[in-house]
Amino acid sequence: MNRDRIIKTIKQYLLFLIGLFIASMGVAFSTKAGLGTSPVASVPYSVSLVSDLFSFGGWLNVLSVIQIAVQIALLRRKCKPVEIVIQTVLAFVYGYLTNLSCFLIRDIPVRNYPEQPLYLAVSCFVLAFGIWLQFKGGVAMLPGEAMNRAISQVTGRRYENIKIIFDVVYIALSAVICLVFLGELKGVREGSIIAAVAVGLIIKLYNKGYTILARKFKGDDRS
Repeated sequence: MNRDRIIKTIKQYLLFLIGLFIASMGVAFSTKAGLGTSPVASVPYSVSLVSDLFSFGGWLNVLSVIQIAVQIALLRRKCKPVEIVIQTVLAFVYGYLTNLSCFLIRDIPVRNYPEQPLYLAVSCFVLAFGIWLQFKGGVAMLPGEAMNRAISQVTGRRYENIKIIFDVVYIALSAVICLVFLGELKGVREGSIIAAVAVGLIIKLYNKGYTILARKFKGDDRS
């Protein structure tokens, strides 16, 4: 029984890590589109445009550390050390995977504005698929989502509402950083708003498609 549980856990983590890599590719495509990244990545990306102290992935790691610190401060004794360690490891893995993904597609040209929405659409579908696989893995959460969950637990407010609030905060902060230091919007633009709405809808689409396929595979399709 223990052996089966170990094998199951390994498979879940492998699925989660695959989802993590695919999600990082989605973020990389959003930077390639040049129309703004997903809300949670917008602040690190904007800062990376202003400061070369760290790479994009490095600033993602910095944000993750802040989000983990917020969780510890809020949950205190309720905070689970093992979960924090796992989050920290996965967060740094995600940061490095984001750098790798940006490197892998660095030579893909974006020749004109009509191509930018195309890359943005690709990024939304790829990012949504990566997040969906992470949910299917069901073994861990990245610090940003875990922080939202911790705030939800402490305040009693719905997780979805907390997520929306922080998505707005990330976008607003990114806009301020870009306008103050660059004089223009780069890290956050219309693509950030589109991604904030579209990714969730696409995840629902993947769930629906998975449910339909699962029923057909089991021979239980009643449609």
